[in-house]
Amino acid sequence: MSITTEKALATADVGGAALHTDPALAAERRELPAPLRHTGRVLLTVFTRTVAIATLLAVWEIAPRLGLVDRTFLPPFSEVAVAWWQLLLDGQLAEHAQASLTRSLTGFGLAVVVAVPLGLLIGWYQPLAGLLGPLLEVFRNTAALALLPVFVLLLGIGETSKISIVLYACTWPILLNTISAVRNVDPTLLRLARSMDLPAPRIFQKVILPASVPTVFTGIRLAGGFAILILVAAEMVGAKAGLGYLVNSSQFNFAIPEMYAGIITISAIGVAFNQLLVALERRFTSWRTPTGN
Repeated sequence: MSITTEKALATADVGGAALHTDPALAAERRELPAPLRHTGRVLLTVFTRTVAIATLLAVWEIAPRLGLVDRTFLPPFSEVAVAWWQLLLDGQLAEHAQASLTRSLTGFGLAVVVAVPLGLLIGWYQPLAGLLGPLLEVFRNTAALALLPVFVLLLGIGETSKISIVLYACTWPILLNTISAVRNVDPTLLRLARSMDLPAPRIFQKVILPASVPTVFTGIRLAGGFAILILVAAEMVGAKAGLGYLVNSSQFNFAIPEMYAGIITISAIGVAFNQLLVALERRFTSWRTPTGN
């Protein structure tokens, strides 16, 4: 073998060894195509978000069948699913859900319309905060359910009292978070805006409002949860339609699967409503720099 041939083989061996030992080159060769990587991420996300729920439902199904709990009071999930489907087919579930959604969304919407502007004003104008501060402290520490009998006495057992109690319960998390958002705006931003000789209305529009949006949406999301929970409790007291009424009447009639079907529907509506608010928050705060992984 000639010297030239030996050098060529040695060079090939060194290059091959480099390909096998260089981690970057090896990783590049092992990297999956983009569509497969995207599919893998989607599957991992779906698995991560569903494994806990699937485990809960499996335990719910198995425990009553093995006698670990009394299936009279906690029937298997499959029986609850059948009851839910029957309520859906005969229209009862849609009727009760529509009644509850109408009341809760009306009260929630009115709370947003009232509490956000009021919170911005209280947070921005200190004299107004000093005037209304003691009154706010009194009402914020008064539970909505404690005032439910008062709302029923004053407004009756019709729709007005139920919408009003939802409005009252939703107002406070939105109002308090909005006030906190305005008061906690970065002072550096305010000093910078004032150094540019911007008038107060422009500072409020260009600095205060954008910086307050994330915290305001935190209060709105909290209020979204209260809108469902408070309404369900109100419907259990005096109503002839609604998911709270469905749960309460099913309990009195010992229709336990129907009762759990109503509870599951309430939970599903709450989760869906929260996800809608999260999507809106991302839409209105798309200017923020993401943090974390």
